[in-house]
Amino acid sequence: MPPKIDNYLIRPATEDDVDALFHICLVTADAGADASTLYSNPRLPGYVWAVPYLKFAPEFAFVLAKHDRVVGYVVGTPDTASFDKALDRNWWPLVRHEIAGLIPSAEKDADVLERIANPHSGTSGLEVTYPAHLHINILPEAQSGGWGRLMIETMLNKLSGHGVAAVHLGVSPANERAKGFYRHLGFEELSHNDHLAFVMKLDRPAV
Repeated sequence: MPPKIDNYLIRPATEDDVDALFHICLVTADAGADASTLYSNPRLPGYVWAVPYLKFAPEFAFVLAKHDRVVGYVVGTPDTASFDKALDRNWWPLVRHEIAGLIPSAEKDADVLERIANPHSGTSGLEVTYPAHLHINILPEAQSGGWGRLMIETMLNKLSGHGVAAVHLGVSPANERAKGFYRHLGFEELSHNDHLAFVMKLDRPAV
């Protein structure tokens, strides 16, 4: 694990971090910007892109904390197909119960409700060649300090140690900063089924 520097620390995520994951996912869900006005239920993005990883792949969930306050996270799974099966059994029924009766009223509600009704994690179609996938989000106050690189490195090392051969992640085409970040780390850009993804084989030099 990286050392504690300038009061920042990367550590394994715990159940106590659930609310922070929901919050960070929401305020970075608009191509890296605050999406609070785009969802009528502030937990909608986190139901899909953050919290299920802590619940069902806790070994692959890490947070960036400053003075014990969580300011970022990286979450993932070594096996997208198995992860999806676990969520189908034990996560999506709970989420559907929690949001039952929600009528789409904000700009992005319908998109996430469709994702919850017909779920898949990662970028559909890439899970055979790139079985692992991940998500990372960091609050603006903690960006540009090298922590994103260290968090990705932490996750890639964890996946490599688990015997994972390759990983992918989806990126909004509008998020130019994220695209540059992943290119800099050595990820390969890939367009697949009208989605933008970045992929990496894990028999690679350390980032």
